[in-house]
Amino acid sequence: VGKLGKRVAVAEQVQVGGTCVLRGCVPKKLLVYSSEFSQSFRDAKNFGWSVDWARFDWPTLRDNVHKEVNRLSDIYSTNLNAANVEVIEDRAIVQDAHTVRLTREGRSVTAERILIAVGGHTYRPTDIKGQEYGITSTDAFLLDELPASILIAGGGYIALEFATVFAGLGVETTVIYRGERVLRGFDHEVRAHVHNEMQRAGVKIISGATIGEIAPLANGKKLASLSNSMQMEVDQVLWAVGRAPNTNGLGLENAGVVLNERGAVVVDAHSRTNVPSIFAVGDVTDRVNLTPVAIREAVAFVNTEYLDKPDAMDHADIASAVFCSPSVGAVGLSEEDARAKGHKLRIFRTTFRAMKNVFAGNEQRTLMKLVVDQNTDRVLGVHIAGQDAPEMIQLAAIAVKAGLTKAQWDATCAVHPTAAEELVLMGEPVAH
Repeated sequence: VGKLGKRVAVAEQVQVGGTCVLRGCVPKKLLVYSSEFSQSFRDAKNFGWSVDWARFDWPTLRDNVHKEVNRLSDIYSTNLNAANVEVIEDRAIVQDAHTVRLTREGRSVTAERILIAVGGHTYRPTDIKGQEYGITSTDAFLLDELPASILIAGGGYIALEFATVFAGLGVETTVIYRGERVLRGFDHEVRAHVHNEMQRAGVKIISGATIGEIAPLANGKKLASLSNSMQMEVDQVLWAVGRAPNTNGLGLENAGVVLNERGAVVVDAHSRTNVPSIFAVGDVTDRVNLTPVAIREAVAFVNTEYLDKPDAMDHADIASAVFCSPSVGAVGLSEEDARAKGHKLRIFRTTFRAMKNVFAGNEQRTLMKLVVDQNTDRVLGVHIAGQDAPEMIQLAAIAVKAGLTKAQWDATCAVHPTAAEELVLMGEPVAH
């Protein structure tokens, strides 16, 4: 908007960059990269490499991650300045439909339009005694030292990604999840595959249970009492049980902006709230909480409001990735969702050990699955769990978004030798 010659100000109370750059996707992915080296060192032996001298130093990784985060934040600040955007280092609270108050400066700022893009925050279960003795994903990036053992509460992507990180860095890692299988919302076969593969790799998963209480011990450890009558003594407890929109204390009620039961800003397809001058994009709307989605929603907002090109983000067939081990890539409908929508299906599935893993003696397996409409032959969903799944799913997402058929997938020549070639080599549907 600033490049269009409009006067723009951004109020940021902490540091430019948001959750993704500062305490989410970027630093998390760097930790994942680091954790993968332990398996790579083990795999290296059969390839002729000896790395018995390898050791890990947490402060080096932690500090280098912070340096990279700060570097990226500086780039964002530079880009804002280049676009003639005024950055106000303060917390803004909505006063009315066209006014926000800066809490530290104490002055008010008016604008023709107000865009709410404050994201979300990690959730703590405040009804659990001793919950304050646990940390969140935000705290995990700042640990003074790596714990010897950790209990992670949750079964979603944040829980599993941090389980992968800590386990890969040599921490005795346990995940406790109230459901039967991790990754609720993903295809059932992907969930089972990831659940079993993570356990095989050494992450202990306790299903059907929750943390009832956390108590500090004299030795600095924590005693976690579980709902299944078990007790665990661990160095750290990590809450990874969800996120909530950052609307508390934002003053939206002053302007009459409607929030839903989770505190998210209610918007229409064009990111408009019920107040004509106030808009919202990203995680604060609790639609699809992914950084690229927030960016596309923001672009649509600019097109609609400033370029006279009515635009709306299409939230269908958005690819997603989970950077656990095995990693997950998914786009389109799961088998369950497709059946619930009334589709008659053909299911194509394969599981295998990648050539690299076979040679290295690594037992990790890859699962690939195509969900195909029986009547139209359209590929409704692609689900991958295995090495490089997030990289593969980006290109598969183009095919799903374009509505390509299984016959068109099959007509595509394979690239050999790759794991991805299996996506176009699944010839016969599985019996259901």
